[in-house]
Amino acid sequence: MNLLPESQLIWMSLSGYKEFLDKNPPVAETNADAALVSRVGMKISSAVNRFMIQNKMSDRVKGFKWEFKLVDSKEVNAWCMPGGKVVVYSGLLPVTRDEVGLAFVMGHEVAHAVARHGNERMSQMLLAQTGALALDVALSNKPSETRAIFNTAYGVGIQVGAILPFSRLHETEADKLGMIFMAMAGYDPAQAPVVWQRMIDINKGPKPPEFLSTHPGDNTRIKNLKEFVPQAKKYLRKG
Repeated sequence: MNLLPESQLIWMSLSGYKEFLDKNPPVAETNADAALVSRVGMKISSAVNRFMIQNKMSDRVKGFKWEFKLVDSKEVNAWCMPGGKVVVYSGLLPVTRDEVGLAFVMGHEVAHAVARHGNERMSQMLLAQTGALALDVALSNKPSETRAIFNTAYGVGIQVGAILPFSRLHETEADKLGMIFMAMAGYDPAQAPVVWQRMIDINKGPKPPEFLSTHPGDNTRIKNLKEFVPQAKKYLRKG
């Protein structure tokens, strides 16, 4: 249900991204961690652009002007808005630990954006909560509610490993695409299940059964990641 014009969502993301950074100033690019985020992000975005060209899907990144920022927050979170605006929270770095781990998470978040999962989720939420699918109408009539829907649809303020606003199908697709993107960027996709295991370890506590969850159960997710490693490795750049 991708019923919203992607160009309009990109326009909306620009104002939301600026507003977020005004309230949460990014870490200076001279900082080693901020430089890491930028370096990994540029490799991932280059891989995404190549993948889209090779698969004749360049329209998926039309209008994207990639930016990668690190913000100082204890939240274990990262997200990508339409248009390629990516934010990583410093609380995520102890979980990803290194460049490879960060590449998987950033690849996963970028995958949600280029697969337009947020568009589908926002379409569903607008229809359910405002009864409108025209974004301009929803913004005019209920601007704060519509902005909140946008933030939820794209994971702004939602902790990774907690309750992500995507379906199990979306999460699985983003995992696989993320592994392809990290491989094309030169990172070993075999590290993806290792990173998710660390995510599990910091998110211990009562969880709902998988059939009640909005995303795959941890064991299922790790199993799926491991099974996809050979396929993802076919995209691994040499040298």
